[in-house]
Amino acid sequence: MKRIGSLWPQVTSFENLLGAAEAAAAGKRRRADVAAFLLDLEGELLKLRHELLSGGYRTGSYRTFRIRDPKPRLISAAPFRDRVVHHALTRVLEPIFEKRFSNNSFACRTGLGTHRALERAKDGVRRFQYALKCDVRKYFASIDHGILNALLARTVKCQPTLDLAALIIEGFRPDPDSAPEDVVRYYAGDDLFSAWERRRGLPLGNQTSQFFANLYLDSLDRLIDERLRPPVYARYVDDFVLFSDSRVRLGEMRREIVESMASRRLEIHPGKSRIYRCRDGVTFLGWRLFPDKTRLVRGNVVRFRRRMKEMHGAYNAGRMTWHDVEQRVQAWIGHASQGDTWVLRERLLGGFAFGPGVRPQSPRGVLQQRCNEAPRGVPQQEPA
Repeated sequence: MKRIGSLWPQVTSFENLLGAAEAAAAGKRRRADVAAFLLDLEGELLKLRHELLSGGYRTGSYRTFRIRDPKPRLISAAPFRDRVVHHALTRVLEPIFEKRFSNNSFACRTGLGTHRALERAKDGVRRFQYALKCDVRKYFASIDHGILNALLARTVKCQPTLDLAALIIEGFRPDPDSAPEDVVRYYAGDDLFSAWERRRGLPLGNQTSQFFANLYLDSLDRLIDERLRPPVYARYVDDFVLFSDSRVRLGEMRREIVESMASRRLEIHPGKSRIYRCRDGVTFLGWRLFPDKTRLVRGNVVRFRRRMKEMHGAYNAGRMTWHDVEQRVQAWIGHASQGDTWVLRERLLGGFAFGPGVRPQSPRGVLQQRCNEAPRGVPQQEPA
């Protein structure tokens, strides 16, 4: 495989940094740190470019917070100027690696995404008897820095670009109090101290983390595509599924996958990785897939109902605009419309009326009326 060099001028060009700043600021321009950076955009970018070219650039401290998505997750947010650098790096590296990535890897890639991955899995459930469903245990927290840097160096031979990538990778230092102890595991060839001496973990929230996560499991895609060759395969980050009419063959594939994972110092989750009969349903990306239907998992429905109650109260109290309500409802309907959820959507949306003086449980709520008008649509006009 030919290695590619002379990337540093592209990474550090003013045009690339400007495009990176615009991408990093998308949807966040009202935040104080973003607005302050954009207020003197040219000056900030020239300063950042000088630091990169002189070798004086250093990453800042992360801000951490927890979300439920649906399980508790620790999100680490880098300072905005660092996020500009993250975008500048991936804007150059992603097109190089994109041509080499498997067509069965769907996460964070232009023209692919969640819905395309879901369609691939639906096809597998309809056509085959069995599915091997796998989930990588503590994936982002387990990514080994040394292995990741080596994977980048296999394709990139521009040392300043590799140094910047390594700086970003090593710049994340998880809070020891929040780091899960069970990420520390031993593999073949380790001595007593190996698991503690090797740096590992990428932050959830970095633009670079999404790209690095795809790169780190590219060898798994190659193993499955070129050697195991199941009839249908789909991977979305660390969640993947293989289909076949042979349960025995899927069991053999599972053993080879476990061995391949160990070479990357990864493990598949023992409780979430097993062979299912497709007629009994296969859970993938928040959906329960059957040969003749597709259902949202219960947790998704519960969370959306809770959010609707919160939005209903905030809107009627004047703390939230209809535009904000509409955007959030539209996003959920767009997701829910990928399955057989028309009756569910009608029931959920019909329980809420957004307007002063209207009972919350009105059967003729505004959202229900809009939902009835367009089964796969969203409210198009602001309610009176």
